[in-house]
Amino acid sequence: MRRIAILVVACCAVWVGGCGGDDSGNGSDTTTTGLSNAGSTLPQGSDPVELGPADFTTEIDNPYWPMARGNRWVSRSDTERIVVEVTNREKDVAGIEAVVVRDTVTDNNGDLVEVTDDWYAQDADGNIWYLGEDVKDYQDGRVVSTAGSWEHGVDGALGGIAIPADPRPALEYRQEHYEGEAEDRAEVLSVTERVRVPGGTFETCLKTRDTTPLEPDAVEHKYYAKDVGPVLNEKVSPDRGREELISFTVE
Repeated sequence: MRRIAILVVACCAVWVGGCGGDDSGNGSDTTTTGLSNAGSTLPQGSDPVELGPADFTTEIDNPYWPMARGNRWVSRSDTERIVVEVTNREKDVAGIEAVVVRDTVTDNNGDLVEVTDDWYAQDADGNIWYLGEDVKDYQDGRVVSTAGSWEHGVDGALGGIAIPADPRPALEYRQEHYEGEAEDRAEVLSVTERVRVPGGTFETCLKTRDTTPLEPDAVEHKYYAKDVGPVLNEKVSPDRGREELISFTVE
């Protein structure tokens, strides 16, 4: 499933606020055919999308995950340290200029585990689109796999939503679709969560439930704080675990 940076400290807790709100869905049978519908009809499953490059920007200011150049998140699980940084680079994806965000994962010995370049752009409605990733898995300092890499518009791969412009409980959307390789989906559970991690205590956080048909038993809950971004990833099943934010810095 799509990695989002964050850390594990057993004594830390998450306080869950009320999950009330609009429980209306977004019509999973509707195909997204352009940016004019993107704010209300988000892509589902393998729905095709027609994305106009002129409707996108690399200035990503969605409050749940602001991606200003140089923003940096450092996180840790019980086995890994994850550094996510918004680079100064851009990637042309099907004519859309996307921001390159680099994820660097090391193990507890400091050895390189994975380096991934993720590509994001924001549409006119404020949705952050996930347009692909270049994955490199390492062993003994050498690349051993690029599995999971995909790019919107190449070999049938389709972009999806990383963060919706108007998240509300019961809103569902796909995050990515590359058949048999990357098929992550998400559902908004709440926008009223209170989270405490080593990086701070955050109010009114967005909480999502992330799943994939490629691993039917896998469920993760992810939390995003306003003006910060991802702060916590709870692995719910089949195994349990936590990745928690240590620090967030702005260039």
